[in-house]
Amino acid sequence: MKKKMTIGGGLMLAAALMASAAPVAVAGPVSAKLTVVLVHGAFADSASWNGVITVLEHDGYHVIAAPNNLRGVRADADVVADVVKSVAGPVVLVGHSYGGSVITEAAEGAENVKALVYVAAFAPEAGETALGLTGKFPGSTLGPTLAPPVKLTGGGNDLYIQQERFPAQFAADVPLAAARLMAAGQRPIAEAALNETETAPAWKHTPSWFIYGDADRNIPPAAMAFMAERAKSRRTVVVKGASHVVMVSHAMEVAGLIENAAKAP
Repeated sequence: MKKKMTIGGGLMLAAALMASAAPVAVAGPVSAKLTVVLVHGAFADSASWNGVITVLEHDGYHVIAAPNNLRGVRADADVVADVVKSVAGPVVLVGHSYGGSVITEAAEGAENVKALVYVAAFAPEAGETALGLTGKFPGSTLGPTLAPPVKLTGGGNDLYIQQERFPAQFAADVPLAAARLMAAGQRPIAEAALNETETAPAWKHTPSWFIYGDADRNIPPAAMAFMAERAKSRRTVVVKGASHVVMVSHAMEVAGLIENAAKAP
């Protein structure tokens, strides 16, 4: 059964919850039964999940922020799949942005993955690419904000967002000081990764949930609505005014959807 919601706000509430949650000892049956594995996307790192992790751990979930090398869909999916295989018990696998392409591939054949959660993320069909899905609908302004490619010794290019344009492009609803720190610490993605085709879309047989902002400037909201509908999303949440890093600015809403997926039969 699908449900679509539109919500707004939450940054200050999330900060307050994270502050109050910090000293709470995490214990209980949930953490022993289910693990949430988080996969960051391009131009970000695992720290982008800090707010979501704080909420989930406060609520008793065991959480792993898996490494994502941002080198290529299949290679990155193999790394995440190895993390998933190491977990004893069911897993909710969560991906942001390009990380959605990675979890889509990593979950194929992973019997302990009970749900996929796409956070402003790609959910490609076999043969599709992240770049192709970005251009499928109008609205992305990412291209002109990219810095000149960094040439790699082994061949190919690494892509960064220009630091001075990063806050408005990537994190417009995040406090400017925090967005500037994110810009300086951004992880580059190999250009080839954005052009690598998906081969095994696990959303075809694994239940999925979607959340994204209607002010996303990286992936057009229309593209994410299309992917959610195609994947028969169990629940789709659209956050009013949220940027591409909805998990940073609206950590509580993102954590809430992950918990909804975790509790689903």
